[in-house]
Amino acid sequence: MSALDYIVFLVYFVIVSGYGIYIYRRHRRQEFDSKDYFLAEGSLTWWAIGASLIASNISAEQFIGMSGSGFAMGLAISTYEWMAAVTLLVVAVFFIPIYLRNKIYTMPQFLSQRYNDTVSTILAVFWLLVYVFVNLTSILYLGALAVETVSGIDFTYCLYGLAIFALFITLGGMKVIGYTDVFQVLVLTLGGLATTYLALDLVATQFGGSGVLYGFNVLHQEAASHFHMILNEGQLMMPDGQGGVRDAYMDLPGLSVLIGGMWIVNLSYWGANQYIVQRALGANLPTARSGLLFAAFLKLLMPVIVVLPGIAAYVLFKEGMFQQEMVDAASHVKPDHAYPALLDLLPTGLKGLSFAALTAAIVASLAGKANSISTIFVLDIYKKFLNPRATEKNLVNTGKIVIVIALIIGILVAPALRNLDQGFQYIQEYTGFISPGVLAIFLLGFFWKRTTSLAAIVASLLTIPLSTFLKFQFPEIPFLDRMGIVFVVLIVLMVILTLLDPKSKYNPKGLDIDSSMFKPTLSFVIGSLIIIGIISALYTVYW
Repeated sequence: MSALDYIVFLVYFVIVSGYGIYIYRRHRRQEFDSKDYFLAEGSLTWWAIGASLIASNISAEQFIGMSGSGFAMGLAISTYEWMAAVTLLVVAVFFIPIYLRNKIYTMPQFLSQRYNDTVSTILAVFWLLVYVFVNLTSILYLGALAVETVSGIDFTYCLYGLAIFALFITLGGMKVIGYTDVFQVLVLTLGGLATTYLALDLVATQFGGSGVLYGFNVLHQEAASHFHMILNEGQLMMPDGQGGVRDAYMDLPGLSVLIGGMWIVNLSYWGANQYIVQRALGANLPTARSGLLFAAFLKLLMPVIVVLPGIAAYVLFKEGMFQQEMVDAASHVKPDHAYPALLDLLPTGLKGLSFAALTAAIVASLAGKANSISTIFVLDIYKKFLNPRATEKNLVNTGKIVIVIALIIGILVAPALRNLDQGFQYIQEYTGFISPGVLAIFLLGFFWKRTTSLAAIVASLLTIPLSTFLKFQFPEIPFLDRMGIVFVVLIVLMVILTLLDPKSKYNPKGLDIDSSMFKPTLSFVIGSLIIIGIISALYTVYW
């Protein structure tokens, strides 16, 4: 990068840091209130909630991983974003009212309240392991990879730099994270759109034309196979990162993205995931719902920012560009190199903006993930088992220590992920080892009063073994379908175990559900219909 690029990046860094310090000092009197520190209770507006949801969700996982999947399989990977928009509406209507009415602050707390401490602790441990060793680690790895490619700074130093930047924001608590995320989303959106614009313009220029519309038409012509949302078996072969190819259907198996495993991925992620739901748990119902609706609208835009550049890189690669950037030392095509390769071509100034956008996405996600790790550990393990008499000050300080430890673990483990071909798919598959069990336990816990603690314990203990068994004994089954199978098996087991227990008819832990709590406002309904209409049109056009 040039001096101007570094200046642009430095301005971004100063603004984010300065705003974070301002928010922290403004609310300093609440520093040792654990609910305020972990949840920013009552402090986040609807636009801050929506922006924070997207900033925490959109990271190197999307910029690098999803762009890599765009390079490999095309627009079909957008189903994670567009189906997420619909899922956010479902969560806003049916999940959030239950959490707020029952004063739920963490997901393990819900499990303890609805079932018992055993279920809560088992899944708390599972969540901590996945958050630290899959999510946090992969965000650090993919982020450092991108920063190294663009800046030329050594990978190890990039890991340290990202972790320290995230630590600076995270230690200020959820309020600082939430409000700095508003600026982070603005930067990642503007920088991301600038990258997409220039990538399409570059494609147009390469094919003798000009302008983004011409470039977009070229993508349609030169990468027709990359513009299908629903894939059939054998329809599209993509690089496997090891010098061969594999069937894209194994990652996105046909209609499963609409009526199968994709719902398990999204409902578990957006509705039963501390990392995400935490943003809305400190608000009232109208504010929380408006925030989720705003996030759903932002989700519609994400494929333009993260998928189209990957497809553009694919077309340019076919034309002879990026022949060195897109391969590793063994000459294997690495799809996750697509976005960093594009950033290298940006003009002075805009490269700094796009680099800031990428960093914003990485840091926001790291901060949100570290905060959630800290929240679960402190409120559901430390306070419950290790120090029940802990003061508010002690809880907050312990949370800060946990954040530091989690980031150190991430730095140590991240280099082991260098052999990945598509980081985004790695995260989805291995997070999916616990998603079926989590969703089964939550859905039946929400909507069937009879569901017993024994049924939930069995589901929590079987979700990983069942997923592992299917992965290695039936490798021909796509992982989304595998998640669907595990989910159905666990639901059936839970129903049978519950019906076999005569005491389940009088389960005192069943939630009191009032149908009026699920009634949304007219403005929410109108916004939801607009989103559903847009997504229906997109799937119709790009089926």
